[in-house]
Amino acid sequence: MRGSDERAGSLFSYIDLEARVRGDHPLRTIRRIANAALSDLSWAFAALYTDFGRPSIAPEKLLRAMLLQAFYGIRSERQLMERLEFDLLFRWFVGLGVDDPVWDHSTFSKNRDRLLEGEIAAKFLLAVLAQPQVKRLLSSDHFSVDGTLIEAWASTKSFRRKDGSDDGQGPGRNGERNFHKEKRSNETHQSTTDPQARLYKKGDGQPAKLCYIGHALMENRHGLAVGGGISQATGTAERETALALIDGRRRGRRRITLGADKAYDVERFVHDLRDRSVTPHIAVDGHLSKTGTPRKTAVDGRTTRHIGYDISQHCRKRIEEIFGWIKSSAGLAKVKLRGRDRVDAAFTLALAAYNLIRLPKLLAAPA
Repeated sequence: MRGSDERAGSLFSYIDLEARVRGDHPLRTIRRIANAALSDLSWAFAALYTDFGRPSIAPEKLLRAMLLQAFYGIRSERQLMERLEFDLLFRWFVGLGVDDPVWDHSTFSKNRDRLLEGEIAAKFLLAVLAQPQVKRLLSSDHFSVDGTLIEAWASTKSFRRKDGSDDGQGPGRNGERNFHKEKRSNETHQSTTDPQARLYKKGDGQPAKLCYIGHALMENRHGLAVGGGISQATGTAERETALALIDGRRRGRRRITLGADKAYDVERFVHDLRDRSVTPHIAVDGHLSKTGTPRKTAVDGRTTRHIGYDISQHCRKRIEEIFGWIKSSAGLAKVKLRGRDRVDAAFTLALAAYNLIRLPKLLAAPA
């Protein structure tokens, strides 16, 4: 029999959000781990708020909403608030009841900025990794590192001379500009929109863009991100940040391995790793010079002769999965925040979100 297309209205509705989310939904595992990590950060949240004034949005709810924004690739706070208004799954995950009002998007943004400025994202990533069920999944001996460009929320038209001599070019707010034969560099020019973004290109033949560099340190057992952050775009930023990530991760002097691509095959960097008891499992940069002579690599046979080197070279490529998810699913191919600190917080939270979406399957797999 054909069903009716009429909507059956009712005076009252008794909806149990907990019953509406199926028992095997991945967000159940994610929410349990996230709540445990947020509970461990209660002291950090307390330091951001005073004991008087009007109550603000609970930081735990704020952060869970930001995780949903990364999970589902929601491009704006307006759209996130709209989803929270009618999506029961979103309300359950954040901790809102069916009758609870949704926040205004501007209120959400202001409260979110307080978390971004309080280094909560980095602490949350560490708190997730410190959970007992997550910690047993991590390798403590074998790691990989890499960097990727994160395009800044600034137009190339905003890249103007620091002395202001070209401010009058082009009528209107977004007037035309002719960059032909104009020499522009980070020493003489700066973005008026995001002064901390730098003009940079990844390699020959690539366009130069205003951007930052996002870094990730990955453990090789399951490919989870154990560290990362944002730096200004320079030719040495990837190697300098890699050393900082290793120093921040290590406890003691036990020898570990670090896989990386050809950009890290620099003699000074390899020596710095060996001084830290880190075996450099770095891809050999053997390109030919203009005279046809192969480039001298800093990685010698002491490292490449072992089978562990080949294993690390195979595992290190999984770090591209992290960057691919952050840029495509989490929407950070072009970040919608300005300033290095805020971009760093958004990128680090995206690393934590990537780990969380991987955990339901990893925890369900047989040991």
